Amino acid sequence: MNINELKESFISLYEETGDDIHVYFSPGRVNLIGEHTDYNGGYVFPCALSFGTYLLVRKNQSRLVHFATTNFDHRGEVNLDESFEKEGKSWINYPVGVLNEFRKSTKEIEGVDLLYSGDIPNGAGLSSSASIEMVTAFAMNQLFGFGLDRMELVKLSQKAENLFVGVNCGIMDQFASAMGVADHALFLNCDTLDFERVPLKLDGMKIVIANTNKRRGLADSKYNERRAQCESSVEAIRKEKNIRHLSDLNLDEFNALSHLIPDEVEKKRAKHVISENGRTLSAIDALNKGKIEFFGQLMNQSHDSLRDDYEVTGSELDTLVDEARKIDGTLGSRMTGAGFGGCTVSIVKEDAVEDFIREVGKGYNEKTGLIADFYVAEIGDGSKEIL
Repeated sequence: MNINELKESFISLYEETGDDIHVYFSPGRVNLIGEHTDYNGGYVFPCALSFGTYLLVRKNQSRLVHFATTNFDHRGEVNLDESFEKEGKSWINYPVGVLNEFRKSTKEIEGVDLLYSGDIPNGAGLSSSASIEMVTAFAMNQLFGFGLDRMELVKLSQKAENLFVGVNCGIMDQFASAMGVADHALFLNCDTLDFERVPLKLDGMKIVIANTNKRRGLADSKYNERRAQCESSVEAIRKEKNIRHLSDLNLDEFNALSHLIPDEVEKKRAKHVISENGRTLSAIDALNKGKIEFFGQLMNQSHDSLRDDYEVTGSELDTLVDEARKIDGTLGSRMTGAGFGGCTVSIVKEDAVEDFIREVGKGYNEKTGLIADFYVAEIGDGSKEIL
């Protein structure tokens, strides 16, 4: 991203000089394993990416906050002396939700001009929304000296998405965007928020992200539906065992209690969460012991569970994974993110990456008529001020 060009765009948009413009960045994320476990109190293993959302900010000596982005034509503003209202499905809801949470915690901002610019593919499931929320929260905290630590900003941004935007997400996306460190993944217990930065020692391997380029129109509504199904399963199991989350159970305990869940679909949803939690623990152990091949096998099992028990994949994601597994150099491949489109993540031997991109892309296009985009992932830092 060319910061000087962004500054020129900012000055062209808002006029005046650019001497007092501040620049911030928060990344997108990819989750290596541990999907749909975060809002069930389980374990996840994401890492921050080198691409994300840039934010240029300047105080404007007014009571207005102006929003613009280089990614869409739509712009907007809010008056700090009035209540904030949700604006349909606009991207502006994400930063406005963050400002609303600051306001609720008696942290008052002043009028500012904001220009966002993201290089995360829209709708790819790589957490462009969380990166917008986190870069807004981080920038306001820095600019106005609120003194909140990163974890407080993570929780604030999650609340913004839950309460203002209306997506009942867990904490993983905001956490990864804020807390990432280059060349490390984050092993997070979403119940306690205890975490460990784990070096990604993938010698001779690459992380390859493949974007289905299918619009994820059902993702938000189905996401909320899956969460409700999990909560219903918890209530059913509580008739015999006092648990707070599905992740309080291991698979043996679940098998002994699953008869308490009367709905067969909800039983499948719960089975995925609990088995995925166990896979994530096994994956961390495998990575720490250098057993990369076994880590890849667990990624494969994760996708199969998301396909068969959680039913959040769809033909496009399944096709990408099927094509990826045909390549000799692929150790493991799975969907990542909420599902219903978006991306897959694969661990591929370095000398097979070119073949992977060519052959997987060809097979995917032949079977779906869509053209996939591929990214060889670089693992980057979390939220930061650039200038």
